Amino acid sequence: MSNKAEEKKEPEKKVPAEKERTFLYTFLRMIACVNGHTLFPVKYHHKERFNLQAPYICMSNHQSAYDPVTLAYPCKKYEVRFVGKKELNINKFVAWVLAKLHMITVDRHNSDMAAMRLCAKTLRDGYVLGIFPEGTRHHKDLMEEVETGAAVLALRAKVPILPVYIESKPRFLRVNHVYIGEPMDISDLCAQGFNTEVVEALCSRIRDTFFELRKECQERK
Repeated sequence: MSNKAEEKKEPEKKVPAEKERTFLYTFLRMIACVNGHTLFPVKYHHKERFNLQAPYICMSNHQSAYDPVTLAYPCKKYEVRFVGKKELNINKFVAWVLAKLHMITVDRHNSDMAAMRLCAKTLRDGYVLGIFPEGTRHHKDLMEEVETGAAVLALRAKVPILPVYIESKPRFLRVNHVYIGEPMDISDLCAQGFNTEVVEALCSRIRDTFFELRKECQERK
């Protein structure tokens, strides 16, 4: 009797929605496929690492507005929920389209707790969350500033981070190289508790990881 009672009390685990597909997202991936093989070619290195089991955070440097499309294509197992600035919702139609593409809007200039809660729920529900921790496409150097919100989310959710380095903006008929790094296991940091020092340590680890991916890209040349 006691075993049955315990089984009833256990919360039902949500299974990642691998087969969930929306028309607009599928259409976007088709565009990425065509462009990635023709006008704006992309070469993915270690693409198999996108087979990582959700939930996890897909984290990338930010080169252009096309970056979410670049990341959506190789992640064939899931539809990524990207985090984007609220300024992208320039009108109701665009806001509707972005919502259908699962975008989570965030106010970058204020502490947007509603967006943070939605991001946390996305991970709890077993999805992939896409984040650009640089916060903007306009920066002097790679990961010059890593926004702490991305680190906070990863530490609270206790999920791995899949780092993806995009070499440059899309260039007409020129190959853009994209390097997918090894999933970052942050269990050692999670075990230390949650405080400012741990958040900063993860931000530094993220920065170092992207420097290594850039070095791998540069050594290819």
